[in-house]
Amino acid sequence: MSKTLVAYFSASGVTAKLAKMLADTIGADLHEIQPEKPYTSADLDWMNKRSRSSVEMNDKSFRPAVANRVENMEQYNRVFIGFPIWWYVAPTIINSFLEQHDLIGKKVIPFATSGGSGMGNTNAELAASCKGSVLCEGKRFNTNVKATELKAWAEKF
Repeated sequence: MSKTLVAYFSASGVTAKLAKMLADTIGADLHEIQPEKPYTSADLDWMNKRSRSSVEMNDKSFRPAVANRVENMEQYNRVFIGFPIWWYVAPTIINSFLEQHDLIGKKVIPFATSGGSGMGNTNAELAASCKGSVLCEGKRFNTNVKATELKAWAEKF
């Protein structure tokens, strides 16, 4: 029996809306990836080179701590992983989340929100964190995406 999880990190709520719509549309379980230390608006100021997000994204080995994990990851064979695009890639908290779970034999499918940039080097940056899984090509969605478009995309996996 195929079971699907939609896990997501959302700094401002935009990705959360998309993740909830995707989970509802495809009948998947939903898991919010929560940082141990929540991000403030100052942390997310990409114009400030010393903001938390800027510092994290400038050091690709940095792994922000995740406050929660999926206790029953073994039951899922497809994991859609959602996030906002930061600096043309997934935030490093996504690597933290992926690395804390056994993903062997699972399909990992990234999806993202962004003010305008595409997926960039996302898959290249996530590949090492997805050992033993099949990392599928991800997609960035606009905030006004329709459930029918999400469903058609998700059915490809």
